[in-house]
Amino acid sequence: MIIKLVFAFGAGFISFLTPCVLPIIPGYISYITGKDLGEIDKDKSIVLTKTILFSLGFSFVFITLGAAASAIGNVLLFFSNELRIVAGLIIIVFSLQMLGFLNFSFLNTEKRIQTNSNYKDNYAFPFIVGAAFAFGWTPCIGPILGSILVLAATEESINKGVLLLTFYSFGLALPFILSGYLIQKFLIFSKNFKKNINLVSKSGGIILLITGILILTNQLQALGYYLLNVLPFLQNFG
Repeated sequence: MIIKLVFAFGAGFISFLTPCVLPIIPGYISYITGKDLGEIDKDKSIVLTKTILFSLGFSFVFITLGAAASAIGNVLLFFSNELRIVAGLIIIVFSLQMLGFLNFSFLNTEKRIQTNSNYKDNYAFPFIVGAAFAFGWTPCIGPILGSILVLAATEESINKGVLLLTFYSFGLALPFILSGYLIQKFLIFSKNFKKNINLVSKSGGIILLITGILILTNQLQALGYYLLNVLPFLQNFG
């Protein structure tokens, strides 16, 4: 399980660095805090609170999707071997999309949900926008998120599926929260990092491809056992 959790967390982090997320993070931080980027550093406690609430909003949606995927997987438990093969194939398709070998236009789009700015002083506002973010950006981060959801569907319990999406959400939330708290440093980082965005997407695609092949060939669990033997301390997290 530790391998899947690390993969889920890494997938969340890669989602943050994708071309449809990273460039507009400053705009979202400004929007949910109701402050200009130059003013955000003046009251970091409010920024920290609202970015955490925003992260809880999209985490709630993603984790709910993970629970639903696991529930469906449990219904199809009799076909667990076939489900694993289908999951591996789907993840491979998603990886080929990220690598540029396939081009499904619906996976390259983003649905933006407009909200009334009058609610910016309400602390429920960031949570609601976070949930809207999850639904609106799901098509854009679809290959990565979809892979985690497919992986959740292969788990034998709903709890494990929820745990996978919790780690995915944390991987996405942590850099988002840090970006708001350290906004000026983030702006410098974002400007310098833009030239590497495509490299991150390709690297993520390769990781997805390898994971899909391991699942398809039923070797992901074998890799986990191997790492547990090589690194026994990982058993504490299994």
